[in-house]
Amino acid sequence: MTKVKSNCPLRGFRPCKEHDCSWYVQLRGTNPNTGQEVDDWGCAMAWMPVLMIENSQQQRQTGAAVESFRNEVVKANKENQEMLLTEVVKKQPKIIGDQTKLSFEDE
Repeated sequence: MTKVKSNCPLRGFRPCKEHDCSWYVQLRGTNPNTGQEVDDWGCAMAWMPVLMIENSQQQRQTGAAVESFRNEVVKANKENQEMLLTEVVKKQPKIIGDQTKLSFEDE
């Protein structure tokens, strides 16, 4: 297996300064491709593909959670509407005289 040269594109592909460079960062977590723990140092630009994959996975999870929450809200709204409609049907309004005011039998 060939080892990738650590040449910096920001410095004209000269060797990486590693810990002397502010873009040389430590990354800890779980590799989204393999599921293995990661605790490595490397160039922030080199980490970008891995971080973008992780970001996409997090966005998918957030989207699924929002959709689930939306479905629960829609269900609760439907139940509330049905309950309100049932109560309105129970109380039949009647018109008193020629007034436009409505009165319910319970009043």
